[in-house]
Amino acid sequence: MKKFVVIYYAPASAIEQMAHASPEEHQKGMEPWMAWMARCGSALVDPGAPLMDGQRLTTSGTSASESQVAGYSVLQAEDMGAARALLEGHPHLEWAPGCALEVFEATPMEM
Repeated sequence: MKKFVVIYYAPASAIEQMAHASPEEHQKGMEPWMAWMARCGSALVDPGAPLMDGQRLTTSGTSASESQVAGYSVLQAEDMGAARALLEGHPHLEWAPGCALEVFEATPMEM
């Protein structure tokens, strides 16, 4: 099995909306995510977490990230096609306009 890293992108407006959600709204918003996680079963190696306050580090210094990266997950699948199939109908894509996913195969490093 191969591992795939899923990166979630969301506009600042969607993140701001979630920050002001009531506990009930937050719980209701998590229901489709819980269903997706259950559907993935053991193929979901790490459900991941939201990512906040990113920093860009370069040889010139540090600055706030301008990326719209909002979170990540790690999947396990036979190939990219199988990983993409696990992402069909993903609730993040329905969350707000401008939301997107990217999936990358994590290739082992030889040491």
